[in-house]
Amino acid sequence: MAQLSAPRKSTMGPYFWTVTGVLTFWNLASAIWIAVTPLDYLLPRSSDNITDRGADIDFLFRFMSIFGNAIFTYVAGYVVYFAIAFRRRRDEPADSVGPQIHDAPKLEFWWTLLPTLLVLALAVMSTRVWYLVQYGTSANGLEVEVIGHQFNYEFRYPGLKGSVYDEMHLPVGRPVRVLVTSADVLHSFWVPEFRLKADTVPGLVQNLNFTPQVAGTYLIECTEFCGVNHSEMQARLIVDPPDKFTAWLDAQKAKAAAGAASAGAPLNLAAGDAAAGKVLFTQKCAACHGLGGFDQKLVGPGLGKLFTDKTHPELVNGSAVSKEHVAGLIEKGYNGTLGAMPSAQQNGLSNQDVANVTAYLASLQ
Repeated sequence: MAQLSAPRKSTMGPYFWTVTGVLTFWNLASAIWIAVTPLDYLLPRSSDNITDRGADIDFLFRFMSIFGNAIFTYVAGYVVYFAIAFRRRRDEPADSVGPQIHDAPKLEFWWTLLPTLLVLALAVMSTRVWYLVQYGTSANGLEVEVIGHQFNYEFRYPGLKGSVYDEMHLPVGRPVRVLVTSADVLHSFWVPEFRLKADTVPGLVQNLNFTPQVAGTYLIECTEFCGVNHSEMQARLIVDPPDKFTAWLDAQKAKAAAGAASAGAPLNLAAGDAAAGKVLFTQKCAACHGLGGFDQKLVGPGLGKLFTDKTHPELVNGSAVSKEHVAGLIEKGYNGTLGAMPSAQQNGLSNQDVANVTAYLASLQ
């Protein structure tokens, strides 16, 4: 009578399926947690309803997190399990060889097919969201230019002569196209709550298309290291109701018109106001200039002892230190070995502003 053959011994190690069950339970529990937990638990306020692109981007984040978690759970889990299950025992010789497993067509088929399907699904969903962010919809929208500088943001609006700094305003419910570029080095335009980001690259204009849906104040940050004051390169994005946005834009146009009128008036240094100049210095100059001596350089030299520093009797353009020459440098700007300094026009400064900044610098003795 033929003898029954002994059952084939598993080569996957003891408790393999038990470990697989534990990993599967952990993976499913983690996937459910990722799917239902609000993203503001880990990230800035969830963007699901803040813009029309927010829900799509958050869904992509959850999708990648769930499948990334699965891959990590099984790969890391099995690495730890096999390292323990097939370790060399004390009673085994140093050159002992563990179980040899060759050719597992079914396993190889599935570990090829499933990642391929995952990558294809991710590519389709990502391309759809990317297209909407890059090209938007056919609706007429507001077009705003964003220009990165060391170390602030400049915002330009249609119909507005001059630029706005430090604050960007957008209306609720109106499609927006943000055109992003840089005037000097690489920066980045990132609004964490919106989940939207674009690098600002000199000579290249990139765009972001979206529709703000929730009024509020949000943070704009630079995420590309752009120099010594990179960490301070921030601005505010204020989403207003439509009527409030229109009122703000009209006020900016009136301010620009008043500035243009005052710019045509003669420069009167005697009328400079040091207190007003201090405010302007903080807004327009402090990103590049400190208040120490000439050698306290940020981007440009320190200006705290500009009129009394005997070791530097000349300005960076070679002129003697005087109120007239300082005002002229602020008015015309500078481009030389120490870098580039924007002119008063580029900085949005009127002649009165130039006089005020000059008076403030002269007061720093």
